[in-house]
Amino acid sequence: MVIFREGSKGAVVKLIQKKIGAYPDGVWGKITTECLKTWQRDHSLTPDGIAGPATLTAMGITAVTGSKPNTEWVYTAYAGQSITLKRSKRRIDYIAVHCTATPEGQSRTVAQIRAQHTAPKIKGGKGWSDIGYHYVVYLDGTVNIGRDVDIAGAHVEGYNSNSIGISYVGGLENDPHKAYQDLRAKDTRTEAQKASLLALLMELRKLYPNAKIQGHRDFPKVKKDCPSFDAKTEYRKV
Repeated sequence: MVIFREGSKGAVVKLIQKKIGAYPDGVWGKITTECLKTWQRDHSLTPDGIAGPATLTAMGITAVTGSKPNTEWVYTAYAGQSITLKRSKRRIDYIAVHCTATPEGQSRTVAQIRAQHTAPKIKGGKGWSDIGYHYVVYLDGTVNIGRDVDIAGAHVEGYNSNSIGISYVGGLENDPHKAYQDLRAKDTRTEAQKASLLALLMELRKLYPNAKIQGHRDFPKVKKDCPSFDAKTEYRKV
């Protein structure tokens, strides 16, 4: 079980600081502790100045518990969800962050994405053997399993054999007056998606310590805005 307290550092600490109104420098000092105690009192929680499971859940930030290091991790995600993160047998050099290119606010499930990806090209699909992504993050922050991590995905041409693909649902503006192909790229991540993406990447970092985390658009020859935000910069310290 991960607990954040005075002395903790990193991206999750920065996210907590934003929630409680402390300066978001990612370093937990006395001021952060006092801000958290005030936040906990305001939310009817024990004001102990420690961000444990109850406090993290109230904030909508994922909590993580590890099991069988370097083999698999039990990931306790948003709203009490639990999934197992399996370490791939493949060599993983990249963790690629994507969006599903879905208009803002519209839901999209793994089943729906899989159906689109596996449909024949003649019917508007991709003609792939399975969904292209290994993980998909829904609007409510739940993390869902796509393709088995032991099998190369179909998400970055030329890099599928040595990468893990993660996609959040969204990535396009929602303008009913425009045709789908005219919709502009937009960072549509909900707060729940931001929290879950960050926590998921932190756990994947434990499984693949040498892998580079970057957006789809950061790969060579990719001419897309996906994932509609600068993932390489945002997750540089993960």
